[in-house]
Amino acid sequence: MRLTDDLSNRKAILWKGWLFFVLGLLAAAILLMDQPNLRTAALLAICVWAFCRWYYFMFYVIEKYVDPSFKFAGLGSFLRYCIRKTK
Repeated sequence: MRLTDDLSNRKAILWKGWLFFVLGLLAAAILLMDQPNLRTAALLAICVWAFCRWYYFMFYVIEKYVDPSFKFAGLGSFLRYCIRKTK
């Protein structure tokens, strides 16, 4: 069995999490090297903060305060939930 085959494998989950972190750092570093100024750094920080808050909203606020009966499994399930609620 490969390391990435089992979602209950703690080592695989941690490895993937750190890979996302490194990928984010690399992308931010490349962006800041391309446009090394305070404006770019501030916009990047705001972007990261806003998307983190959006993620929290989708997977915690909706489930805990808006519709406790619905359990989200990812971005696709959130979009399906939004489409069904607007109909």
